[in-house]
Amino acid sequence: MSQLSTIDRIKSIIGGSLGNLVEWYDWYIYSFLSLYFAGSFFPKADQTAQLLNTAGIFAIGFLMRPIGGWLMGTFADRKGRKTALTYSVLLMSAGSLIIAITPGYKQIGIAAPILLSLARIIQGLSVGGEYGTSATYLSEMASKKHRGFYSSFQYVTLIMGQLVAAGVLVLLQKVFLTEDQLYQWGWRIPFVIGSVLAITVMYLRRSLQEPESFVKEAGSKDRGTLKALGQHPRAVVTVIALTIGGTVAFYTFTTYMQKFLVNSAKFSNADATMISTLTLVIFMLLQPAFGALSDRIGRKPLLISFGVLGTLTTVPIMTALSTTKEVLPAFLLVLCALVITSAYTSINAVVKAELFPVNVRALGVGLPYAIAVSVFGGTAEAFALSFKQHHHTQWFYWYVSACIAISLIAYIVMPDTRKHSKIED
Repeated sequence: MSQLSTIDRIKSIIGGSLGNLVEWYDWYIYSFLSLYFAGSFFPKADQTAQLLNTAGIFAIGFLMRPIGGWLMGTFADRKGRKTALTYSVLLMSAGSLIIAITPGYKQIGIAAPILLSLARIIQGLSVGGEYGTSATYLSEMASKKHRGFYSSFQYVTLIMGQLVAAGVLVLLQKVFLTEDQLYQWGWRIPFVIGSVLAITVMYLRRSLQEPESFVKEAGSKDRGTLKALGQHPRAVVTVIALTIGGTVAFYTFTTYMQKFLVNSAKFSNADATMISTLTLVIFMLLQPAFGALSDRIGRKPLLISFGVLGTLTTVPIMTALSTTKEVLPAFLLVLCALVITSAYTSINAVVKAELFPVNVRALGVGLPYAIAVSVFGGTAEAFALSFKQHHHTQWFYWYVSACIAISLIAYIVMPDTRKHSKIED
């Protein structure tokens, strides 16, 4: 690590982060475009049935993430971070390309939804493997003094991928295509863009340097195996426990928030989109600031701050959001929730990487995290909509608070990983 110049280190961070941006662009563009391509892949029915089918395939992607975390984490610990990152983005490119070129149900019948499912399975494997590998790579390539700052760019690019996906759709809607063109063929364009971007990043990642800590241990045995991971049960449980509250909060105040503002707070689609977009931009910019703060005061104070504030304020914030009718108060409430969540998102990658030794670091970060996200993050929106459907909307607020409270217990009992980092071993 000491042999790396600042320029080399920055190049490595950029290379590791850009792939994350493309991965999440491809992941989110499916959700944003489902309204337009649902009719192409499924037989004629009412629109709700078609959207439910596309939502079900979206859920398949979440179910595949733990498998991706296991396979890619094992590969990264055995063959190298750089190689795993390259294959990860290649998988995402393949998934996007399949969706972009697959003919509709009218042309090939049942093969159309089968190919769509296959594409999402591939993308689920990819994004499941990307998190653990990129979190490990960014943490290992960063200097000890600035590890929280550099690793925070994982969430910068994750949020940026979501914003870029939304921006591409808005440009197609408002500038380049008519509504009919989007429904007929225009929805394919963002998937083509994602595939091309992924191939570009794949070539960029091929020139990345391997972390010195991995190179030093390259000849050791028992790398990236479940047996080796089983020697660190406390770290595995810690990753799951500290992720539960953070992932539920993240998905609640980012991906679900726009629907909440429309369905519960009764804002227009335009106002809800504006609120969500502006708060996401600020949220993205906050990540390096909180990451740098963790380098000065430690990871644990930030995690505990998120746990305490998230537990105490989620119910009041969500309740106030459901009753406000003005854009500015709604904007400030969502922003407040995201500022609190930033104390988790900005450092969650480095905290997990610092819990494991180099021989199982990518697997240890990726697999437990993917399990927690699939079980809790991936179901957050479904819980929210189910509670609303049964006229118990506020139950979801308490559910989010309870998840954060569970994580708070983990934050209190776990060590401060900045002071006891396994990356330095």
